[in-house]
Amino acid sequence: MLAIVPKHVLDPDAGELRADTAILVEVGRIKSVVSTSSVPADIAIIELPGQTVLPGLIDCHTHLVGDVEGGRGYASLVTRSGAQEVLVGVKHASEMLRAGFTTVRDVGTFRAFADVALREAINAKWVEGPRMICAGAYLSRPGGGGDITGLAIDVDQILPRELRFGIGAGPDRLRALVSEILSRGATMIKVIATGAVLTSGTNPGAPEFTEEELRAIVEEATAAGVFVAAHAHGAEGIKRAVRAGVRSVEHGSLMDDEAIAMLADTGTWLVADLYDGDYIAEEGPRLGYDEETLRKSQETTEAQRQGFEKCVAAGVRLAFGTDAGVYPHKDAARQFAYLTRHGLSPAEAIRAATVHAAEMIGWQGEVGTLAQGARADLIGVKGNPLEDVSLLESVAWVMKGGVALGPEGGTITA
Repeated sequence: MLAIVPKHVLDPDAGELRADTAILVEVGRIKSVVSTSSVPADIAIIELPGQTVLPGLIDCHTHLVGDVEGGRGYASLVTRSGAQEVLVGVKHASEMLRAGFTTVRDVGTFRAFADVALREAINAKWVEGPRMICAGAYLSRPGGGGDITGLAIDVDQILPRELRFGIGAGPDRLRALVSEILSRGATMIKVIATGAVLTSGTNPGAPEFTEEELRAIVEEATAAGVFVAAHAHGAEGIKRAVRAGVRSVEHGSLMDDEAIAMLADTGTWLVADLYDGDYIAEEGPRLGYDEETLRKSQETTEAQRQGFEKCVAAGVRLAFGTDAGVYPHKDAARQFAYLTRHGLSPAEAIRAATVHAAEMIGWQGEVGTLAQGARADLIGVKGNPLEDVSLLESVAWVMKGGVALGPEGGTITA
């Protein structure tokens, strides 16, 4: 057993900062949260003077495998091998963990099941990274937001299956794809319900599956005990996904008032990536993003932020997600400042990335909390993030499963 003794402990459930508080850790889990005077004298102590310790963060919308920088769209995937994609994923996983994200929901890779391989390597402790929930492969209509578009016709038909594993249409075909994706190690399903900003030739506002097709996907996934996340920018695609019973709507950029009311009434979660648009606007020209991508990003960014503010007012359930992979994984926490800029308090933004995120992914009590028996996934920041949530952009100390990683570890004394 060991004790973590910081200046303050932040309990996200209560939204409170506590002084003279220590966290006892045993066999990788939180044994108890006690006063510093109650710390046993005969155990190791990690002292973190000047730091606030809180549960490790959860990002519910990441892409650890692969790299879309370069602005050439998804057709550029044919210039890199699956091995290259997984190895860059190893780098991203380490960056994500050291940025304070000890759990991620990884919502898709074009190289089917490369995310599953990365998760298994992390679990085996071959490489470092966060706990992962994996989608395995996108479900997308042929030529849709999760397909490889922009290729010449004589190349289009000879792509390896792993680049188009989840491409299909029709309820029966989609049920079969859900079953096969789950049988190969995925622990969630990601469906591309509308066009996408980064997929050339697709319209983010246009729905790409019928409600019947989406319901077939949800029914098959639910029967297997897993959740469905729906990439959906446009209002009609969002409404179809909500009526079909998805667990979460991703992006939600072009929602209307009816869609917002449906999210609130059904309790469907929204995961909105509010920082992406600024990154693409600032860095896209340098990275070579084409005119179509820059235009679609501009059209969705401000609308998404306005819709998010309406969702906050309407009481929609919100979970933290960044779309890290579009921008660097090490900068994932930049999202926090955007959440507070558009309606959440710092405490609410932190809850979105801890207790609420854990509830959304079905891991409540395991991660995102200081409750007894939870995983000892903890981070330390210098200062009080309830006063300045941007402090989470500079995590000073990380522990995952009771193992302290640094980069600035505390002093361990006997």
